[in-house]
Amino acid sequence: MAKAWKKLSILALAAALAAMVVMVGCSSEQKSEEATDEKATTETTAEPVELQVFAANSLSKAMEEVQTAYIEDGHSNVMFADTQYKSSGELNEMLAAGSYADLLISASKGSMDTAVKEGYVDEGTRVDMFKNDLVIVSKEGSGLKDVTLQDIADSKYTFCVGDESVPAGNYADQALSTVGVYVPSGDDEGKTGKDISGKNGSFAEGYNPVLDTSVGNVCKHAQSGDVVDVAFVYTSDVYRFGGVEIVGTVPADTHKNIVYPGAITSQSKNVEATQEFLDWCQNSEKAQEIWQKWGFELV
Repeated sequence: MAKAWKKLSILALAAALAAMVVMVGCSSEQKSEEATDEKATTETTAEPVELQVFAANSLSKAMEEVQTAYIEDGHSNVMFADTQYKSSGELNEMLAAGSYADLLISASKGSMDTAVKEGYVDEGTRVDMFKNDLVIVSKEGSGLKDVTLQDIADSKYTFCVGDESVPAGNYADQALSTVGVYVPSGDDEGKTGKDISGKNGSFAEGYNPVLDTSVGNVCKHAQSGDVVDVAFVYTSDVYRFGGVEIVGTVPADTHKNIVYPGAITSQSKNVEATQEFLDWCQNSEKAQEIWQKWGFELV
C-alpha cells in the first residue's frame, strides 16, 4: 500500500511539473506575440511625417536610394518631399528666399559656414558626413591619361569647371591657382591652394575655361567631348553619370579638404524625425553600403 501511494505521489508530481512547463511555454509565447503585436502597432500608428531635404547636386543618385532604403527599414510613416538637388550656393539662396527645408547637406564647409552665419541651420546639429576626391575626367575612350595640373597650365587641354556657386569649382580653382591658371584676388591675393576660397578671383590671361552652374553639368561637358577635353569633378560623379573616365587625380594638398556637412534647418517643423534620418544616414550599414557604392567615403 505504501509503495502504491508513493508511486501515485511521484506520478502526481510529474504531472504538476509538466503542467507548469506548459504554462510557462504558453506564457512566453503569449509575451512574444504581445511584443510582436506591440511593435507592429507602434509602426502602424507612428505619426506620418514628410521630410524636405536640400542636398548638394552630387548626392542625387545616392540620396534617392538612401531615402527608399530608409522607408523600407521600418520607417513606413516617413515620406520625402521632392528633394532639391542644387549647387550648395543655390541651396543657400533658396533658404534665404524663404524656401522650406528640414535638412541641408552641403558639398563644402564654406557653404555650411554661410548657412550657420545667416541662421539657416541649427549649428548644434551640424555634422561632417562624407569625404570626396577631386579628379580630372574625359570622355570614355578619349585615350587621355595621367593628365596633371601642369598640363592644364601648359594649355595642352581645354577644360571645364564649376562657377563660383559650385564647391567643386571652388576646389578646382584652388588647385589651379598653384600652377598660375587661376589668380586669387581680394583677401586671397598672394595666396594659393587651400589658403584661398576659390571665389572672386579670375583666370589668368590666355585661359578661358567653360564654366557651368553645377558639377553635373560640368561632367556632361566632359561626356560629350564636343567643347572641352577634360573637366574637374568629384570621384562620385564618375559613378553617378558614367560616360566619363578618370584621367588624372588632383593632389589633395592643392585644395581644401572636400567634406560634406549636414545640419537640420532652423525652420524645421520635424526636428526629431529629421535627426533620426540624419543619424540613420551615418550609422546604418544599409546606408553606408549605398554611400560607398556611389563613391562617397564616410567621415
